[in-house]
Amino acid sequence: MTPGKSLTAIGLMSGTSMDGIDAALIETDGERVGRFGPVVHIPYAEPFRRRLRGVLGQAPAACAGCAKVASDLTHKHAEAVKHLLESNGIERSAVDVVGFHGHTVLHRPERRETFQIGDGALLARATGLAVIDDFRSTDVAAGGQGAPLASLYHAALARDLDKPLAVLNVGGVANVTWIGVDGDLLAFDTGPGNALIDDWARHTIHEPMDEGGRLARAGTPDANALSALLSHPYFEAIPPKSLDRLDFSLDAVAGLSPE
Repeated sequence: MTPGKSLTAIGLMSGTSMDGIDAALIETDGERVGRFGPVVHIPYAEPFRRRLRGVLGQAPAACAGCAKVASDLTHKHAEAVKHLLESNGIERSAVDVVGFHGHTVLHRPERRETFQIGDGALLARATGLAVIDDFRSTDVAAGGQGAPLASLYHAALARDLDKPLAVLNVGGVANVTWIGVDGDLLAFDTGPGNALIDDWARHTIHEPMDEGGRLARAGTPDANALSALLSHPYFEAIPPKSLDRLDFSLDAVAGLSPE
C-alpha cells in the first residue's frame, strides 16, 4: 500500500464459534482506521453448521467433504458481501479490496501447518471485487502462529491511546495483544473462549450457545474441574503461542450440571 493512501476494504470472518459470517467495511491506510463503515452478520443455518463442524480437524487434501463445504462457504461469503453493499446503498466500485479469511479447519503451528477452507478466486468471480485471502499459511510456514493481522488491527485501534496496554478478544478461542510504550507487539491465544462454551451448551441443554450468559450466571466454579483445565500444558508454554479449535475438550467438566 502506498504510504498515506487510504483504501476502502471489506473484511470477512467465519470464526471458530461457527455462528456465521461477519462482514465489515472500513477505510484504512494500513496504520490507522480512518472510518468504520456498516457491518452485517449472516448466521449459519444449523445444517450447514453441522457440515462445517464435520470437516474440522482434517487437512483439506485428505478430506473427502472439504471441497464442497469450501465452495458453499465461499458462496455464503459472496452473499454476505452483496447484502452488506445492497442494504447500505454502497456501489461495488467504492470498494477497493475484500479480505477473505475463510474458515480454519486445522491449526498445528508446531508442525508449521494451518489450513483454512474457502476459495478466494471463486469469491472474486462471484463478487466482481479484488480479493486477498490465505493470510495465515505463509506466516505459519515462516515460524509464526498464524494470526498476523489481529495484532496489527488492535495496534491501529489503539494508536492514539496511552501505552502500554493490552487488548483482549474473546472469540471462539481467546487471544490478547500487548502493545508496549514503543509500539512493540506481543500477541498470543490465552485459552479457549466461546467455542468451548458453545460446545457445552449444545451438549447439555441442546442449544447452540449460552444465550445471555444464563447458565454462567447461575453456576459456581467447580474447583476440581477448574484445576484439571488449568493443568493443560498450553498454559505453561511461553508465548507467542496459539491453539486449534479442538485443543481443549469437555472431558474435564463431564458429569457437572449445565450451570
